[in-house]
Amino acid sequence: MALTFNLLLQSEGINPADVRLLRHQTVKANGRTPYSLWRDQPEQFELYQSFQNPTKRREFDYPYWASFVVEPQRAGTLFVGLYGVEYLGPAPEGIIDPLTGTPPGSDIGVTADQYRCTKDERLAPYQGRLFVDWGAGLRSWNQRADSRAGTSKVIVELTRELEEESFPGFTRFIRSLSEIEAMPIGWKEALRATRGIYLLACPRTKEHYVGKASGEDGFLGRWREYVATGHGGNVGLRLRDPSDYFVSVLEVVGTNDVGKLDELESLWKRKLLSRDMGLNLN
Repeated sequence: MALTFNLLLQSEGINPADVRLLRHQTVKANGRTPYSLWRDQPEQFELYQSFQNPTKRREFDYPYWASFVVEPQRAGTLFVGLYGVEYLGPAPEGIIDPLTGTPPGSDIGVTADQYRCTKDERLAPYQGRLFVDWGAGLRSWNQRADSRAGTSKVIVELTRELEEESFPGFTRFIRSLSEIEAMPIGWKEALRATRGIYLLACPRTKEHYVGKASGEDGFLGRWREYVATGHGGNVGLRLRDPSDYFVSVLEVVGTNDVGKLDELESLWKRKLLSRDMGLNLN
């Protein structure tokens, strides 16, 4: 017999009929995901999940929520905690959803309900380690644990510890701008500490742009400017529609060579013909 999540609940004296299963998977416009929020700021993740749609109040009126997130490295459904739940009422005025950066419920035009979520330690040894097969109904992100879909949540992996994906190195690094904030902390720190020449590639028009990262926050700081503005202050990019550019590193420089960045940027523009065939105007 396959080991299921419900068997795990029952082994800890928890009735599956009292549990709602929540699978958080939405990718937001600011690049953060429920997984990256839980990984980097677990208290903010708990605040995020405490807001729910008031028109579906009956779906969340359960003693417990078992929370899962989509882990991008494995594309698997990762268990991140069992919570005792208490309905508090409408979300207070002025509070902000830490994932969206907007008042909770504003995306659907209502004031969200808020719940008090208290971590239940009985399943704490499994959080961040246990993966389940969510099954075919991926769009059904919240389910009763005692439903037909809920009882079929087979445990497919139990790792020794949560492992952060290794940084691939500057030569192999490539990501879209929308993925920058969801990257592991170690990746961000490596890119923040490094300066050099980078490439933006537009997936829509196949054009490219060569730029330099010379500020205190290195590549990460420069790319965040593109995420915030859509153009990073570049004249050529201001003149076109924003794009979710792919970013990659062409060359890194040491602390003593930062003064050579202008020369290196010009060299890479000539190599890649980004003035003639790309988006560089100077």
